[in-house]
Amino acid sequence: MLSITRKVRSAGRTSGSIEITLPPEVQLLEGIECRLILRDGARPEIVIQPDISMAEDVFAELWGQLRVAFGQIGEIGPFSLSDFNVSFLPPRHWHEHPPLSYRDALAIHRTNRSEFHVDSSGLSHVITFLTVGAAYRLGLQNRYALVFGVIVGYLVSGMSTDHATDFEQDMALRLFNGPSDAAPISVGSLFNTNQWEEAQAGFERIFKQVWAWQSDPGAYEVARRRWWEHAPIHERE
Repeated sequence: MLSITRKVRSAGRTSGSIEITLPPEVQLLEGIECRLILRDGARPEIVIQPDISMAEDVFAELWGQLRVAFGQIGEIGPFSLSDFNVSFLPPRHWHEHPPLSYRDALAIHRTNRSEFHVDSSGLSHVITFLTVGAAYRLGLQNRYALVFGVIVGYLVSGMSTDHATDFEQDMALRLFNGPSDAAPISVGSLFNTNQWEEAQAGFERIFKQVWAWQSDPGAYEVARRRWWEHAPIHERE
């Protein structure tokens, strides 16, 4: 919960309008239609309810692209918001349901319309945890669903949600490219279905590897340890 203290001020004596300054955490609400509710009583409250339907549309559209991208792996079905823990700001912790942030989705919405530069961390967060939700439906569980999500999020955004995933990032690039020169999805191609179709084989190779790790957790730990033992020092930092 975000709690702030601000003063209401006039936008001009003759304008008939008033303004309130919002903190940087919610600056992406600029231009978004909001419903104002006055809860009257001994301690009156003014509630601002933003119309965040466009953010939900972004989640659904990106899920649709993942559905295409994972087509050679299996069917993930339609998007369901109830499968996720959704809030305006990115949650700090999560348990059963992968977290999604409306703020991140609004940033992606505006980036897609060339209003802002993409926030790679926010994009990574959305793709990573949408993929975790998809991974559950494809049979991956717990740690391995997250590993698959981290890899896909990294391939799309160029940034990981976890600083301790250098091994997974390196494996992602090797497995995704495989025998071809296929390039990861670029930020400018987020809603280009053809790009996601071309990435199907790469994502299938990655999924098969993560599935093998889930089937043999010891092999995953050995692979991680060997990579860290032989990785250049700059890659461990």
